[in-house]
Amino acid sequence: MQVEPLAVADALVITPRQHADDRGVFLEAFRADVLAEHTGRRLDLQQTNVSVSRAGVVRGVHWTDVLPGAAAGQAKYVTCPSGRALDVLVDLRVGSPTFGAVDAVELDQETRRAVWLPEGIGHAFMALEDGTTLLYLCSSTYDPEHDRTITPTDPALALPLPPGLPALLSPKDEAGPTLAQAQELGLLPRHADCQALYRSLAA
Repeated sequence: MQVEPLAVADALVITPRQHADDRGVFLEAFRADVLAEHTGRRLDLQQTNVSVSRAGVVRGVHWTDVLPGAAAGQAKYVTCPSGRALDVLVDLRVGSPTFGAVDAVELDQETRRAVWLPEGIGHAFMALEDGTTLLYLCSSTYDPEHDRTITPTDPALALPLPPGLPALLSPKDEAGPTLAQAQELGLLPRHADCQALYRSLAA
């Protein structure tokens, strides 16, 4: 596997080595030891999610609270078994050296790349083809009390969504606060809390 850092600190893009012959293709889509080598921790898998979207669907920007003693956030390892998606990461951790930074990776069924998002990183994607399927390996189960969103239409984020494809958003995502509003409301995770969590998981 080839593992590379993204512009959002602590996030990674993982490109697997594919073995093809006249029968088809074989690859290792996830390696716990490789992830641990590059992050200093293992993914304690608690939930697997699958989303199937038509072209133009935008989901996010989503994250889970990181609150000491209350919510441990949710790390994600995201792949695209079918179709194509532009996967977008946003650093929401107040105090992070890359706070507000945005990066994007195309996930598809040809390269079979994956992205790693530790707790505190916002996640969104746009489906570029009908039937685009994303698979998420998650470090915690869904917790509606601590589930958060900011709108992907926030002009300050300027998410690099393809302009020629009309965006289809859920009412919840469309009505979400902007990054600045979420910060003013105290909804964003703190970088110090996230780093403390990462250290505890490494230990």
